Amino acid sequence: MEIALTLTVLIATLICFVTEILPVDIIAILVMVVLMVLRLVSPEQGISGFGNTATITVMAMFILSAGIAKTGAIQGVKTLLTHYGGRSQQRRIVLLGAIVGPMSAFINNTAVIAVLLPIVEDWCKQQRLPLSKILIPLSFASIMGGVLTVIGTSTNILASGLSEELGYGAFTLFQFTPLGICVFALGLTYLAIVAPRLLPKSRTGDATDISQNYDLREYVSEVTITPRSVLVGKTLSSSQIQRTFDLDVLEIIRHGTRFPQPIADKILNVGDILVVRSSREELLKIRVEQGLEIVPDVQFKDESGSTVLDSEEEKMAEVLILSNSRLIGTTLKEIRFRQRYNLTVLAIRRGAELIKGRLGRTPLKFGDVLLAQGPRQSFIGLQTTRELLVLEQRDVEMLRSDKAAIAISIGFGVVLLSAFNILPIMVSALTGVILMVLTGCLKPGEIYGAVRWDIIFLLAGLIPLGKAMEQSGTTEWIATQFLAVASGLSGYWLLVFFWLVTTLLTEILSNNASVLLMLPIAVEVAQTLELNPFAFMFAVTFAASNSYMTPIGYQTNTMVYGPGGYRFLDFTRVGAPLSLLMTLVGPALIIGLYGLSTG
Repeated sequence: MEIALTLTVLIATLICFVTEILPVDIIAILVMVVLMVLRLVSPEQGISGFGNTATITVMAMFILSAGIAKTGAIQGVKTLLTHYGGRSQQRRIVLLGAIVGPMSAFINNTAVIAVLLPIVEDWCKQQRLPLSKILIPLSFASIMGGVLTVIGTSTNILASGLSEELGYGAFTLFQFTPLGICVFALGLTYLAIVAPRLLPKSRTGDATDISQNYDLREYVSEVTITPRSVLVGKTLSSSQIQRTFDLDVLEIIRHGTRFPQPIADKILNVGDILVVRSSREELLKIRVEQGLEIVPDVQFKDESGSTVLDSEEEKMAEVLILSNSRLIGTTLKEIRFRQRYNLTVLAIRRGAELIKGRLGRTPLKFGDVLLAQGPRQSFIGLQTTRELLVLEQRDVEMLRSDKAAIAISIGFGVVLLSAFNILPIMVSALTGVILMVLTGCLKPGEIYGAVRWDIIFLLAGLIPLGKAMEQSGTTEWIATQFLAVASGLSGYWLLVFFWLVTTLLTEILSNNASVLLMLPIAVEVAQTLELNPFAFMFAVTFAASNSYMTPIGYQTNTMVYGPGGYRFLDFTRVGAPLSLLMTLVGPALIIGLYGLSTG
């Protein structure tokens, strides 16, 4: 009965993950509660995930990564790219991989991509390179770099914790680094030689001209207030025009003088020109009902050659929605985006899709890119939030550059203490967190914003599921079914089997969920066949990060999806051959480096 109940919970969990009926962290907490209600775990075991070594270590590593990023320690990357990037696509990818890989080995790779995205985009604009040729290799290199050490990703830390719970001890910091180096070298070779032929050409136009990239002429127009207009003598707020119609007023031009935001309370006069974001269909309605005249041909360049909506006081920029943003699942109208950030969203890019109409009613997703327009000061304020990322190189004066050496020293200290087994990883990481605050690299209030709470709750909620599977005998039962399916396979093909299954699970679930499910089963199979359990644990751990085939399988893929203007299948075309290559070569490397025999 316990096995049947646990399997029912497991299957229901998988269905919830695949259908995305709720956010993954909420699903995980729901699973935790259900397990306690069904008495498959005790209340103490049910909440044990919150105090688990892996959960605490992951949380500490998020904070350490934020401390290094806040000090601008990674900003020198642009200099390296500019000086050594060269003219060859292969050389650029190898250089980028050589930079991002080692970084991702010690800093959370989503934090690395968040810092590098604006730098790489700025570099591409200067070199007139299409972002679509660079961003997928950037994401893939960070994924491969994350498996160079135990602290590279939350998945590795979780796998280490599971190994300890299963009686094999926690992984040492560099326990699978030789395998990681081989996999990274193989993957980077593929990205440099094969991937350029599979990557799409730029679909976003000239990367140096944002008005062309977003086809602003299609939905940004100018209208003139005529003497018969009902707007004469009213303000924008009192007229309710922006609420009645799918329209945003960006600027008011009066006798050649431009009035930028805030303009809600400015009284409108005859002859005023309003620069508006709206569809042509909506403008035709407004012309009839509000007495406005549409200016037939909008010029997006002034005499100096700069974009009309981009001046000394105003600017346009792309803003990426990060994974911990409160905007996810809400709409611009619900969040009162204009009032909250003093910025107007002109369009939303979701991969290759460009959303131009009914922006206020469009539910926002992680990875969406918002084309925002407003005062330059508002963008500076936006750079301080960890919910939204302005996709341009941030102002250096906002970074604590004088603390960069201290932050790097703290990071090295955490690594050395763990590498020489002076302190466990969790203890050294927590020590580093305290030092980051005491030295001023991070302010106390920034700690909470640095943590990816969705991942913390995901781990805390799913760890009890692993306990329930182990205690009820479900893990042993599933392992028996796996052996029945894979009977007769050699050790190599067994590893390929587990690598492949874990890879596919990662693409539809998440890397952490895949490890929690597959690692105990792999160990059970290894014990039954008297094979090296570490070989199977490493296969599952690496396969869980072998997520290249979709933009939603891994966080960094989602982060580059919108900025690169990719289509969903672009990731499949580039990532599927890489995943197949890793699935076939990875197990052979594991056998060569660690062996299959328990002796």
